[in-house]
Amino acid sequence: MRVGELARRTGTTVRALRYYEETGLVVPRRLGNGYRDYDPIAERQVAQIRELMALGLTVEETRPFVESLANDDDVCAAAVATFRSTVTNLQARIGELTAQREALDARIDVAARQIVTGDPAGGAVDPAGLVGGRLPELEFYGTDGRPIRLHDLGPGRSVIFVYPLTGRPGVDLPRGLLEIHGARGAAPEHWMRDHHAELLAAGAARVYGLSAQSTGYQRELAHRLRLPYPLIPDPRLTLAAAAGLPTRTTGDLSVYQRLTLVVVDDLVEHVFHPIPDPASHALDVMRWLTQRR
Repeated sequence: MRVGELARRTGTTVRALRYYEETGLVVPRRLGNGYRDYDPIAERQVAQIRELMALGLTVEETRPFVESLANDDDVCAAAVATFRSTVTNLQARIGELTAQREALDARIDVAARQIVTGDPAGGAVDPAGLVGGRLPELEFYGTDGRPIRLHDLGPGRSVIFVYPLTGRPGVDLPRGLLEIHGARGAAPEHWMRDHHAELLAAGAARVYGLSAQSTGYQRELAHRLRLPYPLIPDPRLTLAAAAGLPTRTTGDLSVYQRLTLVVVDDLVEHVFHPIPDPASHALDVMRWLTQRR
């Protein structure tokens, strides 16, 4: 079998095959004209190398397995030792990555306490004035990495839950949070997540959550709680500035007040505000959607 055919059969490159030859793993015969000629076993050897490298082994660490194939032997003790060594290295790497993640989480918590402040509306703006109009032409990236255009959400009803912020287990909330209107009560990630399927069944085409917390903070939250919908980070209160949504500043903290927007065919159809009982608010939205379905 010529080198080009072996490369085609195994889905690799001629360059890689020549490297395997240099390391003594897959060695062809040399014909009188200088061409390389591979035995049929070479196809299995190359496939073994590629499979093991996909599991994290280096080319050299695949040697015991490749030699076992060449000798028509079962997996040898050296191969088992290589597996064990690779698992040990992976465990060490997992420990390093976990430590890095915890360090990043700590920085996220610090950043969340320093949310960029804007000119707070302080509840003076009546969000009901948005009804019948379009949301500003703003584009965000949700926690799922996809762009979200508030002025072009798509057909059907979109429900956007706007909330102050969420905490993390074992981490104190920023000072002044409990004095912010709408910050008390159940965290939105619970009642939104637990009633997500019911909101869709009631007539919502899609659901979003929006707050002034950072992208990193909200991405961790969405991953940890396995949220079935994206969160929209707006740390600079861009939507508040463009649409007049009510915010509140306490000390060095500026956040959104709780409200819910229902957008249909890119027009604001309804605004829920104020929301005196966040824990039951999802049920109120479901009832409203059901009546208009």
